[in-house]
Amino acid sequence: MIALSLAEIAAVVGGQTHDIPDPSVEVTGPVVRDSREVAPGSLFVAFVGERVDGHDYAAAVVEAGAAAVLASRPVGVPAIVVDDVQTALGALARHVVNRLGATLVALTGSAGKTSTKDLIAQVLRRKAPTVFTPGSLNNEIGLPLTALSATGETRFLVLEMGARGIGHIRYLADLTPPKIGLVLNVGTAHIGEFGGREQIAQAKGELVEALPPAAEGGVAILNADDPLVRAMASRTKAKAVFFGESDEADVRAENVRLMDTGQPAFRLHTPSGCSDVTMRLYGEHHVSNALAAAAVAHELGMSAQEIATALSEAGSLSRWRMEVTERPDGVTIVNDAYNANPESMRAALRALAAMGEASRAKGGRTWAVLGKMAELGDEALAEHDAVGRLAVRLNVGKLVAVGGREAAWLQLGAYNEGSWGEESVHVSDAQAAVDLLRSELRPGDVVLVKASRSVGLESVAQALLAADAEGEVAAR
Repeated sequence: MIALSLAEIAAVVGGQTHDIPDPSVEVTGPVVRDSREVAPGSLFVAFVGERVDGHDYAAAVVEAGAAAVLASRPVGVPAIVVDDVQTALGALARHVVNRLGATLVALTGSAGKTSTKDLIAQVLRRKAPTVFTPGSLNNEIGLPLTALSATGETRFLVLEMGARGIGHIRYLADLTPPKIGLVLNVGTAHIGEFGGREQIAQAKGELVEALPPAAEGGVAILNADDPLVRAMASRTKAKAVFFGESDEADVRAENVRLMDTGQPAFRLHTPSGCSDVTMRLYGEHHVSNALAAAAVAHELGMSAQEIATALSEAGSLSRWRMEVTERPDGVTIVNDAYNANPESMRAALRALAAMGEASRAKGGRTWAVLGKMAELGDEALAEHDAVGRLAVRLNVGKLVAVGGREAAWLQLGAYNEGSWGEESVHVSDAQAAVDLLRSELRPGDVVLVKASRSVGLESVAQALLAADAEGEVAAR
């Protein structure tokens, strides 16, 4: 964070100083909510959670070097006491963002936010110092903490914004007002909470409504291939820039193809030139993500060649998102278990099918280990059934549906599409899936593991990788 005195912070957040002998002392370290992340000069934010009260760690963090605690009650060590810690954190973020000379880029969408944010960051940091959201910390706590990690050297601040209802993105955009706003798509993620796609579009479009006018440098970057996103151009005074595979897109892809490794390649077209891209990431869905990143970078002055080179060299920065690991015995594990919705499920299955072309040449098979997609409301049965059917249509060799009712719908969809015998199976939990796979996997097999975060299927991928490592040790 840029250096601020405790007195200035107290004034910004409307707090009272307690047990602070010298209010001129500056916060020069990171602003954190996890006591394990405290460094000399930190400001520790004491949240009260369901199981843990941050105030209980106040003495320990000050002893570890924190300059003070942002708290909702006196804690016996240097503290700035406020009525509401979350509101105060947001006010501090807004103050710091206003002081920065950085260009703020915000993005939202139903699917692909984190992968796209990581791509944008990797492209932009080739041009200038860039700070971006770690992982998926995109809510009313994670977003201001990210903004507060920027320094005076930061030139680009890339923030992912999530929403679970109308008004959420408006709130986040008020805390950290963006100059460039990117909307990726309107899908079915959280549709059970929102109530429909139109409501999701209404919420996501709050981002472009928050942008400054075109005359003041505001840019809305919109997906030309998604009608609900394309229509958001009418909701903003910012300049509208479109990306996608449509001929109408300002930044578009041509000759899109998947390599036999499952990695996409395409010809990138921008208003200032063209260049070829071959990505290190897996799955054709990353083409749209890459185009979104390219549109942002182009608006910030990068050439088509610079963008294409950066996209071709970019990797995955966040865990459990098409994380591909080949075991020494030739089995490939694709850990995409961070989260799942119908759109990302379909994309992952198509990537698995493409990777299967190479595996079959080596005598291998494709396995889809799938679990529940959460928060789909009335759409849940139809969407799980459709994913099971798609696995069969894509010629996935083995479907392992893991968990309760929703997993049973996955398996039933596959069965009704023509997956009989041992081609699809429903197991009760992650351990049952691990036991099945350990007994049946053979060299050349490719295993996709995917479900909503609440299911915790990453444990399946981790167990399969650990099992092979243990086998190697035993063989020695």
